[in-house]
Amino acid sequence: MNTVEFANTGVHVSEMCLGTMMFGSRCDAAEADRILGTCLDQGINFIDTAAMYGNGETERILGQIMKGRREKLFLATKVHKGVDRRSILEGIDESLARLQTDYVDLYLIHWPVEGMRPLEIMEALNQVVTQGKARFVGCCNYPAWLLAHSNAIAARNGWAPLVCNQVAYNIIERGVEVEILPQALAEGIAITAYRPLVQGLLTGKYRWGQPLPENSRGQTSAQIITWLSQYGEGVERFIRFAEARSITPVQLAIAWVRHSPAVTSPIVGVSSLSQLQATIDAFAWDLSPEDYETVTAFFDTEVKEEGLQRFPGLRYNFPRLRRNLHLLGM
Repeated sequence: MNTVEFANTGVHVSEMCLGTMMFGSRCDAAEADRILGTCLDQGINFIDTAAMYGNGETERILGQIMKGRREKLFLATKVHKGVDRRSILEGIDESLARLQTDYVDLYLIHWPVEGMRPLEIMEALNQVVTQGKARFVGCCNYPAWLLAHSNAIAARNGWAPLVCNQVAYNIIERGVEVEILPQALAEGIAITAYRPLVQGLLTGKYRWGQPLPENSRGQTSAQIITWLSQYGEGVERFIRFAEARSITPVQLAIAWVRHSPAVTSPIVGVSSLSQLQATIDAFAWDLSPEDYETVTAFFDTEVKEEGLQRFPGLRYNFPRLRRNLHLLGM
């Protein structure tokens, strides 16, 4: 497994981030232990969890199975109770107790909410860092303006900045290409991408015009049903493209996300060892620029934004953007 630098921290993490949301629900502690051991054997050290997963049960399972392994891991968890000072400071202590560790490597605000106070949030997150309870702090699902505003507050006060933005990103959900991914390249923000497989839509088990598989998420997920009705033809072309190259749809979906130089690590959740190995294998295949354009054209998901018409190519031509930023000394 390749490693990548996490933001501008000098710390390197595995390109694959293991999502643990299914630990405690679809995956018991014994299987979670086997998954974690295999991850470490395969060079995967980046683990993502959250206080809300299983109402704390996921963190408790990780606390049990990380014993003797903690120093080998880059561990991220998230605030859940709220985004006020008290919730942040109490939340980190509760997470550390469940995780049976003195610190996490990354502590994230899970969602922005109406009425949040960025000054209060950044001061509380800085206190978490200065107390040694987190090495770095970040956010999830922040728009670019809010991340920039929060880090301006941190810079003025000499506080720890947000170094990561965890966002949904895949070939269907592409809104982050407008502002968030360019910001990440310009400012050295780590991007961890959840839903790279579009909630399983791009795994190959959902086929256009065919019944939904028994006991699948699609039978209860209105979102998957909607996506399949909107993009079913594209999904079918996507699957056939993978088959023609003797790779799996999972490999193709993850390769599409990895193609962006703004993405640090796709987050992939698994509930079994067999799923894990298939996921690990997916990181061994890369898309050529030509194939990237071909696959992207299967889906009419480009987000239109009038203001950027004056800057053609800025959103999608990331190599050009990277060169331009370098010339500007950024």
